[in-house]
Amino acid sequence: MKNLILVVFFTFIISGCASKKIKDISYHTSKQISREDANLLNIFTPRKSATDKLPVIIFIHGGYWEEGNKDIYGFLGRNFAKNDVVTVIPNYRLSPNTNYEGMAEDVVKAIRWTQGHIEAYGGDAEQIYLMGHSAGGHLIALVTTNHKYGIKNDEVKGVILNDAAGLDMKSYLDKYPPTSEHNYDVTWTFNPENWRNASPVYFLDEQSPPFLIYVGEKTYPSIQSQNLTFLEALNKYQPNVKIHYLNKKHVPMMSHYFFPWVDRYEEILEFINIH
Repeated sequence: MKNLILVVFFTFIISGCASKKIKDISYHTSKQISREDANLLNIFTPRKSATDKLPVIIFIHGGYWEEGNKDIYGFLGRNFAKNDVVTVIPNYRLSPNTNYEGMAEDVVKAIRWTQGHIEAYGGDAEQIYLMGHSAGGHLIALVTTNHKYGIKNDEVKGVILNDAAGLDMKSYLDKYPPTSEHNYDVTWTFNPENWRNASPVYFLDEQSPPFLIYVGEKTYPSIQSQNLTFLEALNKYQPNVKIHYLNKKHVPMMSHYFFPWVDRYEEILEFINIH
């Protein structure tokens, strides 16, 4: 146990030395819709790189659409930066202060900010990838499939879903209508039309960006079933995509990224290189 603690400690130190963090940058153009730090993002860059045009990952955290914070995920930014990937981790407004549309709009604003400013931090605005866990996976899938959010097919090079929730909220809420639990009554409203509009599975088409999909073998049954439904619809346009199952529960699907030696980093880098 002592050896493991030492390995983790020195890994943290080495990763920190290899990267630089720029914190609490505002990405909203209007201060009127920001609440506390909901409009702020952190950026992680390598301290040294052979090029000033590095690929960029924007990571959107999960938390039932009602909780979570960008500052929890510094380990992800440091580990990607160590691998020459500039990482942007924004906060976004959460329920009950907004619904899913407000959250999606914040994600779009974070993407737009990144497109306009990331070159100043060594990133390539032409190589933007999105990654999200749980509710964050839902939001990035939604803004890149539903054309109402204005993200064109060449603006995001790829989408990485990590145990994504909410890919078919219409079917889920038809069975389990929203209640005040987790503020679902605010997040989704009571209007079934909104449930469909919130569901990425209904908006997949030939313009959808490439997907890399991870699902936990021990995660929530609703996440497993909705990812299968999503994959079936996606395979009409991207027949080679499959689900990569990991022997993990929902939270460890994210927390295992703490360790820089996990295979996910190599797999995601390969996905970036291909696309």
